[in-house]
Amino acid sequence: MKTTNTSAAIGYVKLELLRPGPAHNQLLSPLTPYIALCGADGPVTIRIPFEHRHLLMRLARLRYPQGKDPATDDQRQAEIRDIGETIGSILSQVPALLTELGNANVENKKLIHLRLALSGLELGMIPFEAAVAPDGFPGSGSPLFLQMRTPISITREVRHGKQPPVDWTRPPRILFAFAAPDGLYVPAQAHLQALREAIDPWVQQKDNDNERLPEVKKLLTVLPNASLEQIRKECTKNEYTHVHILAHGATFKNAGEERYGLALCKELDQTTDIVDGERLAIALTAHDASGTTRNRPTLVTLATCDSGNVNTVITPGGSIAHELNAAGIPWVIASQFPLWMKASAIAAKVLYNGLLKGKDPRWVLYELRQRLRTDSPGTHDWASIIAYSAVPWDFDKQVSRFRDQQTRRKMNVKFARIDELVGVDHKGEPSKPLDKLDANRITELESLCESIRCDLKKWHDELPITTENQKQKAERLGIGAASEKRIAIAYFLIKKDDESIKAYETARDLYRAALEADPTNNWAITQHLSLMTILKNLNGETDFAELRDDYGKLWIAAHEISQWQYRNSKPEERIYALGTLAELHLLSPIYADEMEQKHAKSEIRRCCKEMREIVAADTFPLFSTKRQFRRYLNYWRNPLWDDLAREALKSLGDKVPPAA
Repeated sequence: MKTTNTSAAIGYVKLELLRPGPAHNQLLSPLTPYIALCGADGPVTIRIPFEHRHLLMRLARLRYPQGKDPATDDQRQAEIRDIGETIGSILSQVPALLTELGNANVENKKLIHLRLALSGLELGMIPFEAAVAPDGFPGSGSPLFLQMRTPISITREVRHGKQPPVDWTRPPRILFAFAAPDGLYVPAQAHLQALREAIDPWVQQKDNDNERLPEVKKLLTVLPNASLEQIRKECTKNEYTHVHILAHGATFKNAGEERYGLALCKELDQTTDIVDGERLAIALTAHDASGTTRNRPTLVTLATCDSGNVNTVITPGGSIAHELNAAGIPWVIASQFPLWMKASAIAAKVLYNGLLKGKDPRWVLYELRQRLRTDSPGTHDWASIIAYSAVPWDFDKQVSRFRDQQTRRKMNVKFARIDELVGVDHKGEPSKPLDKLDANRITELESLCESIRCDLKKWHDELPITTENQKQKAERLGIGAASEKRIAIAYFLIKKDDESIKAYETARDLYRAALEADPTNNWAITQHLSLMTILKNLNGETDFAELRDDYGKLWIAAHEISQWQYRNSKPEERIYALGTLAELHLLSPIYADEMEQKHAKSEIRRCCKEMREIVAADTFPLFSTKRQFRRYLNYWRNPLWDDLAREALKSLGDKVPPAA
């Protein structure tokens, strides 16, 4: 099955609709001129063909009638189409918008992100997400944000004086809060199941569910019968990247005007506390004892009817979603109409499955609308979804980095289980004698290995082939090679020697491909040299002269690049050059001349001691360096380097395995 490449560049088109005056206290009228800004073209004046009272009546007709199948509600279905065509005609008043959409499509041939910035609350009442593409626009006559000819994802923006900080790369941790006060019902179990399935690839695998529960709680916290105070306390104590709130929407009066809030529970009982956007924003952006905002979620999803509904423009303040975004929460996804319970569960599943895999949120929103259109037929839930966003200049790169991190974390979970199956501790060292794995565990191990290979191939294949991506390609190939090396060790420990050798050979070839993609990658060169040596050693060969003749110059090149990197890097980056230099000196009896061999032990000692001085003992670069040298003693023993490997581990402050 072909999957969408969500790592490709996304085209940006920004449309701003402005008017003078404060955001509130302005009614819609065909007489009011608005300024539309789009692309490099000059401003144009447009008019909104809605009387405020008429729009409120039309929006009321979009509410689902109680106890009636939405598929049989002809009037509502006709209304969503009619209002969508009217909104399409509004967009057609901006000639630059069509030009910009066309340019973005030609340049990217992928998704286009339409960023809609609105200065007046009355404009926020218009369901732009329901727009039907007018003549000349992509997919003319179809809902603009459902059509597949030119995929477009729309988000709204609050005009900030300063762009709120966005760090999309933080390790995910989800808070799921739900409330059903006064005997109401919410589909909490369906939402919990959706979230549980979404995080599952990143939960450490154990033999039974009870053992996995503590691992689940590291990624997902559940607040049943949630009160605002409980949410505030949780956000003060812990750093949540994602907050998912499931509750009913409810109206309340503010300065005599009716607004929509969340029906949470009161702190002391299970009665209703209707929480507005301002109170919720304060709770989610909790302050620590010093008075600074310590934790702020990157994304909040509101599975709540009318959480994106402005409803009134007389007094300041917008919808709940608007208020949260205005308070500095970068991404808020909500509903501007009532939402079917089934649709809310679909939304939770699609959103969190996609987001945690590292998909771009704009692609996820586009896919969500399509899923709601197909899986929630007869409704207009696809048009109900509304997203407020803050998109910094490097957002594409942040999303790509997060996807890479999530891919690696997922593989680490699988490798942790493999290590557990073959009796290897967290350091990669055999921790207990392995008798004989039963057939079920061998099958599990083989399945995990194939799953890792499948993930790696997909990860590698999704990278566009460009000259700018060669370093990234080399890195992914190198990670694939390192994974094959761990698979080879696992097969060796269960005495499947043929499979082990095949994995080592694959690792060797992948390292070779990595250095061909990026000839300056000293780590890939070093690992390629190492694998060629190890394979000869595992095959029982004792004469390495041919390797020195063929690859001695490659060893010199890796050594020179590593020295240059060491001299010209920051201290936190220098540790990688030191680790590579130490391993190159360990390989000097194979590839270097006699002079280099004489200084190998002292150079290894110097590099390893300096590594310890630069970073703390529990950092990954130091951990991975120790693990690699332990492999030379545990799995790849040879008198040519045994003493050098012991010196490295000793200088790194690690336990040295006993001599054979």
